[in-house]
Amino acid sequence: MEFSTLATAAQIQKTIDALQGRGIAAELVDTKDQALARLQSLIPAGSSVMTGASLTLKEIGFEEQLISNNHPWRNLKAEIMAEKNPVTQTLLRRQGVLADYFLGSVHAVAQTGELVIASLTGSQLGPYAFTSSNVIWVVGAQKITPSLDDAIRRVREYVLPHEDKRMRESSGGRMGSAIGKLLIIQQEAPFLNRKLTLLFVNQAVGD
Repeated sequence: MEFSTLATAAQIQKTIDALQGRGIAAELVDTKDQALARLQSLIPAGSSVMTGASLTLKEIGFEEQLISNNHPWRNLKAEIMAEKNPVTQTLLRRQGVLADYFLGSVHAVAQTGELVIASLTGSQLGPYAFTSSNVIWVVGAQKITPSLDDAIRRVREYVLPHEDKRMRESSGGRMGSAIGKLLIIQQEAPFLNRKLTLLFVNQAVGD
């Protein structure tokens, strides 16, 4: 199976319908620029924002915007990185899972509506699964797969090798990647009163 090919319009719509049936708001934008603009519009001024490690957010320009401080939000990651005391920094990282808005991406989306997210440490999985009241994922349409089994295969056979190569190159060969934890989101319980939003981009974004 080819894991880098964009889904068709019909496949995207089928996936959006399936996600909405599982309690996840989903919509489609055409370009990376539109994804950035839509993401900006979804986060109210004054909100605390935390991001998981995401190539997608970097590619659409959101990471650069956060770093520039040219935004109306409270950037929790910047506060964490500015803290030099390791004990205090760890505490801030744990508090970051309670951000008003937690942003990132997923590694695969089944046309049947399940989301699959892999992580080495699991740091972003708690907010995705429970702790953050608002979660927004930006997802390239190449990440749509026919089934949940195919979504898991995409993570293991396509995403992991790319991430492992990227980490080895950035660390000078000292560190690779692995799947430490694997989260499958099948549905959101309405009584949790959380808002989960997935923005599909009709371009290849992220791995």
